[in-house]
Amino acid sequence: MPSQKLLHVENNPSHPTEGEWRETVLEFDVTDANGPAEASAALSKEEFDCVLVTGEAQDGDAVDILEMVHAADPALPVVFWNPGMCAAGTVRLVRAGARYCLGYGDSPETLRDCLDNAVEERRGRKRAEERAAKSEPWRSLLVGDSRAMQTVIETIRLIGGRRCTVLIGGETGTGKEMAARALHLASPRASQPMVAVNCSALPENLLETELFGHIKGAFTGAIQTRVGRFEQANKGTLFLDEIGDMPLELQAKLLRVLQDREIQRLGSSETIKVDVRVIAATNVNLVERVRQGKFREDLYYRLNVVPLEMPPLRKRESDIDLLVEHFVKKICQMECIPVKRVTPEAIERLRRCSWPGNVRQLENAVEMAVAMTGDREVLFASDFGLGPAVAIKVIPFETGTISFPAPEALNFESAVNHFERTMLEQALQKTAGNKTAAAELLGLKRTTLIMKLRNFGDSVPAYATR
Repeated sequence: MPSQKLLHVENNPSHPTEGEWRETVLEFDVTDANGPAEASAALSKEEFDCVLVTGEAQDGDAVDILEMVHAADPALPVVFWNPGMCAAGTVRLVRAGARYCLGYGDSPETLRDCLDNAVEERRGRKRAEERAAKSEPWRSLLVGDSRAMQTVIETIRLIGGRRCTVLIGGETGTGKEMAARALHLASPRASQPMVAVNCSALPENLLETELFGHIKGAFTGAIQTRVGRFEQANKGTLFLDEIGDMPLELQAKLLRVLQDREIQRLGSSETIKVDVRVIAATNVNLVERVRQGKFREDLYYRLNVVPLEMPPLRKRESDIDLLVEHFVKKICQMECIPVKRVTPEAIERLRRCSWPGNVRQLENAVEMAVAMTGDREVLFASDFGLGPAVAIKVIPFETGTISFPAPEALNFESAVNHFERTMLEQALQKTAGNKTAAAELLGLKRTTLIMKLRNFGDSVPAYATR
């Protein structure tokens, strides 16, 4: 039985070269689908290595097929073969994510080579992902491939195997504990326990005994000896969340533990050596707390050996697609229900939201959508509560002064191009390079803005293409 599975989507049953291309793909196990509806049903039932779309279709229909395939499997390569396809249609489909677009003059042999290349690339990516998952199991905890997340991942890769203390900063809901767990799994201590303590959840007297333990009779109610979190994390990792809320007196004791690597249980004079890697996290500015006298400066420097900043969701907009897919799969698996599909329109709306609660808020929105849609397999924008309650980024835009070329060098086309490029630059400056927000300011679709940026190439500043 052939090992390569091909989904063939036919738009025109009377395609004149039908017999020719079939003779060249005998090594494929071909499943035929007449139109997008049958193709969607086939994709929901089994996994394919490649999709071939043949026959004539309107540009909008072809893009719809492409979006439908990528909604089911974003990494699935799609090849279009239509002898009547025009150059503009080819460019549009490639920009929308098609792997190959073949038309007039392309032979069935060329089609076969393109299919082979697409399948090999897909399988190569899968093999690379499997190797990475085996060699770096912590990588699965950090969803996203944006530039901001790549910086986080590379930092963890560099310091994971070290003993150094790490201070993780970032807004609420950005995934600081996930980063701490990734650091633990990336270290030689991965087989040992990681113990987490929320420093803001307990009053000072309880937090001290939580961290260091106590002996029997140390205080009223201490009816037995208790081991603290430092001892529980011996040979492993201790994660101190919300370290900025730790009381000053306890900060001094923590500093001594970090310096000497030994603790004393409450009520005891015996010192106990501990081998613990400490990872701390905070959502407040510790430098400002130091200035206010609410946090010890020496402890700050002891904790801040390696700083790691978790980016807010608004700075990793391109990760929203992957995060939504990850949360939908995770929640559906927990609920033991079939994995639901999210429409492209819903993804686009989700990308445009401000998400002040960051990744945690997005996960809650996905969980609500899954819960409230019952047995429905498709999630629409309205299912995520994307109404007035969810803030959309609106940034006022004021057109600045735009200079034009000198009159002697002026011609209509160059003047229009100069004006358009300057407008794009100003909008991107206003939005710190956020293309979705810039498109809103200019009244353009995001795809239109991206196409214009590509047309201008290097003449638009680097921040515009982030």
